[in-house]
Amino acid sequence: MALKDQITDDMKTAMRAKDSARLGTIRLLLAACKQREIDERITLDDAAVVAIIDKLVKQRKDSIAAFAAAQRQDLVEKEGAEMRVLEAYLPQRLEASELQAAVEAVVTQVAAELGRKPTAGDMGKVMALAKAALAGKAEMSQVSAAVKAALQP
Repeated sequence: MALKDQITDDMKTAMRAKDSARLGTIRLLLAACKQREIDERITLDDAAVVAIIDKLVKQRKDSIAAFAAAQRQDLVEKEGAEMRVLEAYLPQRLEASELQAAVEAVVTQVAAELGRKPTAGDMGKVMALAKAALAGKAEMSQVSAAVKAALQP
């Protein structure tokens, strides 16, 4: 079953259970997916849906930080609940050692293409390949940190 279909089924289940908090979050996610489909005139695959979920989770994390700084605990809890609903649709995240191994493989691939060991100036090339390989499997901030560490002389 496609991820988008699973989300739609979960929306129907939340409607039947009268779970308004979960229903609102799922509707928000489906609206974001539909908006992208309309804007780009495409049908989203699972990878694109995961990218949208990642973006929404990042927005929730940023909102939680802002609300916590403003001492708005009620909004922190609301955003946290939405974030947990969204994270349920993300694939299992890589462990630190698995992430490091994946980044090393990408660095090795770039080194083979360049014919030399990549430097910090080649970070864009490495990140482009790493982003394609690790999309949805790890947070890009963690991937970026691992790439920076791998490219240190």
